[in-house]
Amino acid sequence: MVGDFRWKREFMPRSGQVRAEETSVHRTIISFTHPLDLTVVSTATPLCAFGTPAPDFDLPGTDGQRHTLASCRGPNGLLVMFICNHCPYVKAVLDRIIRDARDLTALGIGCVAIMSNDPSDYPEDGWDEMVRIAQEKAFPFPYLLDADQSVARAYGAVCTPDFFGYNASLGLQYRGRLDASRKEAAPADAPRDLFEAMRLVAETGQGPREQIPSIGCSIKWRST
Repeated sequence: MVGDFRWKREFMPRSGQVRAEETSVHRTIISFTHPLDLTVVSTATPLCAFGTPAPDFDLPGTDGQRHTLASCRGPNGLLVMFICNHCPYVKAVLDRIIRDARDLTALGIGCVAIMSNDPSDYPEDGWDEMVRIAQEKAFPFPYLLDADQSVARAYGAVCTPDFFGYNASLGLQYRGRLDASRKEAAPADAPRDLFEAMRLVAETGQGPREQIPSIGCSIKWRST
């Protein structure tokens, strides 16, 4: 869904009210409030700002170690993934994320996943659950906690999953989707958008100029 627009729809089951709006940004938001008064929001990522440098970070991982931008990068680039545990968009593709990370590591692309959600209303995103899922799934990449959300803000992350693909010089080259999956996994033979884009980055230092945004649950920001 590429273009200069935003569409926001809010549906309140108790009242039956619906609201939609459009503005001139590269983002799509669909939200509804269910009877428990929790808001579910789906957000599409902005277009890739080619060449934007990767912000530094120093965060704790579920492996008991601290990880930095320098320790996570590979010789041919870096893939930074903002994910979480509860999001259905992440759950639908988690095994594919793991597969692609393994394949990209073999191409010299370092991979790291960061969890930035406020777990107050989503206990499944808590630290213990992060440790559990990383061990259960044998993550081939560090899984880091961005407790104060400063790293998500520095990167401009908007949803889970949100992928930032960098070349060997740590200039942004990819800000697109993993594949055609949404809340359900796409067919097994669906094109591997993320993998193919990052393979191109590993080989040439340049990402594809046409990219389809990722879409997922909005980052759960702390209330101020």
